[in-house]
Amino acid sequence: MRTVITGIGQIVSGDVDAPLIEGDAISIVDGRIEAVGGDVDRGDADTVIDAQGTTVIPGLIDSHAHPTFGDFTPRQRAIDFIESSLHGGVTTLISAGEPHVPGRPKDVVGLKALAIAVAKAYASFRPGGVKVRAGAPILEQGLVEADFAEMAAGGVKLIGEIGLGSVRTGADAAPMVAWARAHGMVSTFHTGGPSIPGSNAIGADAVLEAKPDIAGHINGGTTSLSESDIDALVADDDPIALELVHCGNGRTALYALARAREAGALRRVILGNDAPSGTGVVPLGILRLMAHLASLGDIPPGTVVAFATGNTARVHGLDRGVIAPQRRGSGHL
Repeated sequence: MRTVITGIGQIVSGDVDAPLIEGDAISIVDGRIEAVGGDVDRGDADTVIDAQGTTVIPGLIDSHAHPTFGDFTPRQRAIDFIESSLHGGVTTLISAGEPHVPGRPKDVVGLKALAIAVAKAYASFRPGGVKVRAGAPILEQGLVEADFAEMAAGGVKLIGEIGLGSVRTGADAAPMVAWARAHGMVSTFHTGGPSIPGSNAIGADAVLEAKPDIAGHINGGTTSLSESDIDALVADDDPIALELVHCGNGRTALYALARAREAGALRRVILGNDAPSGTGVVPLGILRLMAHLASLGDIPPGTVVAFATGNTARVHGLDRGVIAPQRRGSGHL
């Protein structure tokens, strides 16, 4: 099946290094982008869509969510919150852990079973069509490398926010982060103040010692890191992703963005919602955060789009998030 979109006013690529693409057409074959811009063959199409001058961007990726099972959150007693996020442009939602599962098991056997079950459940269920990558275990003391191998074999690709469980220090987390990475998992370290009962305040020192893939919500969830801690994360030589979230401190988000720009580290900036949380269910959270950064952070809108698409896709090894040949064609007009 070949689809051609014509009459596009602007193509926003999702690539932070080249945010805008010249041309007014995209062709898609069997769900994958075939050609973009001036290279599109407009003939022999099964479907032709006239974009009528609108802008095309990749589907947004929410790098920080807290689902449980299905499209329900007991945190806010809300249903269809994931499908609602689709109306805010989100086509992929990534879990930063499932701490709101009622009675969440904290023993090694239980947390592994929960992670595998959640990963498999969302692999077979797309609320409203949203692709959900979930099954992100909250690390607890007692885990060994064989446990990470078992979870990976069961389809687990994530490690939930480190610090929400009994593993809270950089020294305790470092070997587990290394095991997770060796088995193909992407890890996120909670930063800033406590967020749920049992969690602790965590600073940059713990993150830099553990070397996770993502420094979670550095602008707070909702209490942010200090400016000196943000400076330390931005200056670090390791490419730890710097996550900004909607349910955080807006002033700190602008500070972190300015430091990342000065350091030439905009490729490391990714965006999340951090909902459902105490802040609520915010279906338009990613769009609102993007508007905040573009309007007040002196960053071109096309670059901000890349924070919420291509940058996050690169961190998680996803085949979407960028409008380019061979990528999945889940975009927005």
